[in-house]
Amino acid sequence: MNELILELEEITPKEFFGAQNANIELLKKYFPKLKIVARGNKIKAYGDEDLLEEFDTRMMMLMKHFGKYNKLDENVIERILTSNSSEDYSTSAKSGEVIVHGVGGKLIKAQTVNQRKLVESIRKNDMVFAIGPAGTGKTYTGVALAVQALKNKEVKRIILTRPAVEAGENLGFLPGDLKEKLDPYMQPLYDALRDMIPHEKLDSYIEKGVIQIAPLAFMRGRTLDNAFVILDEGQNTTHAQMKMFLTRMGKNAKFLLTGDPGQVDLPRRTISGLKEALLVLKNVEGIGMVYLDDKDVIRHKLVKKVIAAYKSIENRD
Repeated sequence: MNELILELEEITPKEFFGAQNANIELLKKYFPKLKIVARGNKIKAYGDEDLLEEFDTRMMMLMKHFGKYNKLDENVIERILTSNSSEDYSTSAKSGEVIVHGVGGKLIKAQTVNQRKLVESIRKNDMVFAIGPAGTGKTYTGVALAVQALKNKEVKRIILTRPAVEAGENLGFLPGDLKEKLDPYMQPLYDALRDMIPHEKLDSYIEKGVIQIAPLAFMRGRTLDNAFVILDEGQNTTHAQMKMFLTRMGKNAKFLLTGDPGQVDLPRRTISGLKEALLVLKNVEGIGMVYLDDKDVIRHKLVKKVIAAYKSIENRD
């Protein structure tokens, strides 16, 4: 049986191996035909030569990543073990920096490689599409970047919008004033903002119009300039709504459009404005498109399994 011995240099074994050797256990799952033993600052692997070569390559990638970011987690390990090139799991160190200091000293930064790619894309482009399933941090990362831009005085206002499709954008039949009617649809945006801006200051910003949260129907006829604008749940826009929104862009504006093409709530035979825009605009210079996946899910670990289970039956249909 062939043997491979890897020595960790300038890397703390405890941090690299993970709590209770969790990272090593994950490696064993991906290389079930190898016997892998971690002791001290050494990792020994036994098995066929071809598998040991592959293991050696992946371990070098993991060590290089750890040396750069000083951390490893399940998402990173999975991505590195299944990637064809470093582009799939590596980004500039700058994109992993703290975006904003949130309420109670919470440090808000991109947690995964694709979230970091989203940060990079928004810094390079004035219009960015962030596409991926629930829980991948599309909206949260976007709101953090909007708050950062406001704090740095790069924009004068933040505008957050989403199609109130569950009510067919026809909010008249709901009880209460306009704000009370809209709040249930805008709740995820409020939740993100409350993590990043103290309560009183947030109320003041909303009162003064520095932060505006409104349904997509209210964007019609406006020119959105000096603003960081986020369209959330973009998969639920129609062709006309998407075109209307995209043409609202004014001077010194950043537009971020988020959505999950697999979660369209529009009536049957209505084309999703987001799906159409992704095709129509894919080769337009200055527009970025970032795709997040189940490896970017940072909610409860069961969410990742739920997404995978549904993906398997949707792919069968």
